[in-house]
This record gives sequence, C-alpha cells and structure tokens, in this order.
Amino acid sequence: MPYYRSAGSVPPKRHTQHRTPEGGLYYEELMGEEGFSSDSSLLYHVNIPSAVLDVRVWEVGDQSLTPNHPLRPIHLDTHALFPDEESTRGVDAVTGRRLLLGNADVRLAYVVATEPSPYYRNAIGDECLYVEEGRARVETVFGDIDAATGDYVIVPRATTYRVVPEGPVRIYAIEANSHIGPPKRFLSKFGQLLEHAPYCERDLRGPSAPRVVEGTEVEVYVKHRTSAGIVGSVHVLPEHPFDVVGWDGCLYPYAFNISDYEPITGRVHQPPPAHQVFEGQNFVICNFVPRKVDYHPLAIPVPYYHSNVDSDEVMFYCGGDYEARKGSGIGQGSISLHPGGHAHGPQPGAYERSIGAEFFDELAVMVDTFRPLELGEAGLATDDGSYAYSWSGGRRLGGEGGTA
Repeated sequence: MPYYRSAGSVPPKRHTQHRTPEGGLYYEELMGEEGFSSDSSLLYHVNIPSAVLDVRVWEVGDQSLTPNHPLRPIHLDTHALFPDEESTRGVDAVTGRRLLLGNADVRLAYVVATEPSPYYRNAIGDECLYVEEGRARVETVFGDIDAATGDYVIVPRATTYRVVPEGPVRIYAIEANSHIGPPKRFLSKFGQLLEHAPYCERDLRGPSAPRVVEGTEVEVYVKHRTSAGIVGSVHVLPEHPFDVVGWDGCLYPYAFNISDYEPITGRVHQPPPAHQVFEGQNFVICNFVPRKVDYHPLAIPVPYYHSNVDSDEVMFYCGGDYEARKGSGIGQGSISLHPGGHAHGPQPGAYERSIGAEFFDELAVMVDTFRPLELGEAGLATDDGSYAYSWSGGRRLGGEGGTA
C-alpha cells in the first residue's frame, strides 16, 4: 500500500512491551514483504500467532491447466458455471472457486457464493477479488471490509480472512504468485499516488478497526505451493485467528470501487496502459469504464486491430454494452482470451458503427499476462468453441461448425 495507517491499540514505539490491562504482554507479529525489505505492518495479538494444534491436507480441487493448443482466441461464459439457485447452494467464495485460466504468475477463477467461507490464507501471493454483483463482508485479521458490486478487494499474501455473503455474490478472483499494487508509474518515490494517476488515496477504503473474536480449535485453510504444484493444508488453531487489538504499517487489505476510476481519454484511441489500475509480477490489471471517447473529427473510437506480441489478453465483461465485441456472442459475465500470436480487434461492423460515437457505456476488467495462459477445468467446461471464427462471420473450413 502507498500510505501508512494505524488502527486499534499500538505501543508508542515498535518492538517494545505492549501490555494488556491485566499486565500481560500482547504478542507482536511483523507481517512484511520481500524479506524485511518492503512494505510491512505490525500486528498485536492476544494469543501467540504461531500456535497450531493440528494440520491436515485440504484437497483444493482441480488445479490442472491445459495448453491453448492449437492456438486460438477463446470465449468463456462464467455465468454457465453457476446457472441457477441450486448450483450455488452451499457454495463459498474460497472452496467454491472454479479455475478458468492460469499460468505460473496468476490464476483467474470465478465463483457465485451464498455461504460464509472458511477462514483462509493464500500463502502463494496476493489476491484481487472483483465483485461483479452482490454484497459481502470480507472479514480479515486487520478488520472488516464491506464490499459490493464494482469493488476490487486487494488481500495481501498470507492475510487470514473469510468472505461472508449478503445473499448471492459473484466474484472474479485474480490470484497472484506475487504482490498486487498500483502501477509504479502512478507512485512517487515515497509511494504517494501522483497527480496523473486515475485514482488517489481518498478512493481506497481500508478495513474497520480490528476486533478480538472468541473461539477455540478454529480451522484455517491455507493454499500453498510444493514441487507438485498448488496444494492446500488445514491448520487447526487453539484460539481464534482474529485476536488483534491493534496494528500499524503500510501493508493491509483495502477496497477500491471501479466507479471511482477516472478514465484517461484523448483525441484518438488510447492504448490499454491508459486504463491500468493494478499490477503484479508479469501481469497487469486494467479496467474499461463508461467514458467519453475519442474526439478527433476523423476518430474511430473502437480499438484498432492489434497483435499481443508479448502478452495474452483476458477481458471479463461485467457491465454495459461492449461496443467492439458486438456480434460475437459475448455478454455479461463473458471472458475473452486473445492470445499472443493472434491479431485481434473489433468484430465485423463495429469499426464503422463506432464512428461519431461520443460515449461508451461499457465495463470490463482486463488482465494482460506476459506468459501464455492455459485453460483450467472451468475454462474447458465453458469454452464456446466458435469465438475464433467470429471475425469471419462464423465461416470455417468444412462449413459453419465444421473442422477446427
């Protein structure tokens, strides 16, 4: 995070005695990144944070990935994964995630949750939870964040948290193998968001004050990595993990609503980096929001055709009417994968139709990766099989619906 916060009870000086009203000691925990060399926070616990009563295996589900071979653009329908009320019964936002796409740097998953998740800790990397629709309370060891439609919730690596829905909540989960934060070009050398950034610290919502929750033999689900790949463990703790009386520092979960993003526009079409909101190692997150579009008298507002020479592009369509994709079958909840090595752009007719447009009412979250993405089990299950041929009007060798 780019700035310091303090919540609850902390001592005047770090690494010194902090005593309970009864005279006992609180237990100080440093939660820090990059081996004491980057952002950190100090948390003060009622109980020893290292204590564990038992450990066992958590079967995290199918995390296998299938190469996109032969290479083709792909359309996935996330809403088909949870089509009705029956399919969401008993589903939570952690164990219910379905893996869509992934590589060694990032994994993209989707879930419609109706039940509180178990307490959870991702020990692999930060998570960015985008709330497509609904409301939920994200309870963390730092305090709670109330999240609703359009919110990004950034959860730092190894933060213990759970998601408590208020009715069904649709979540697009971006799981990194690194940290996620504002692009470096938006930040001063001291970490302040600069004047040219499309949002500022006022737009970021930190957690509520921490609280001490009573409980014993509490299970925490931990996602981690071994030489065999992504695995899970369950730690049974003697006391509740939410036992923090205070914390301070620059590392903590926070929320940012996509409606607070101020789009950058110009006389001619702006490239995707103009829409960036966050970045991780070997990937970026951008968002395309409702905005005025290009105002050069000869402008073509939809994107020009482009080749992702160094990256795969994933678009999650989460609102409005995405002009450039009309006629391709893409709608609310769709995901398009445009892989490196394939030139992509507007669907037939969109180029001409956009001329003279002054405003686009569209909402999409984009993830660009710098290593190829592969298909998870949910991606394989919802691939429409025909999107690659949408620029040729559905025509394929052997006729429509013919050979691949």
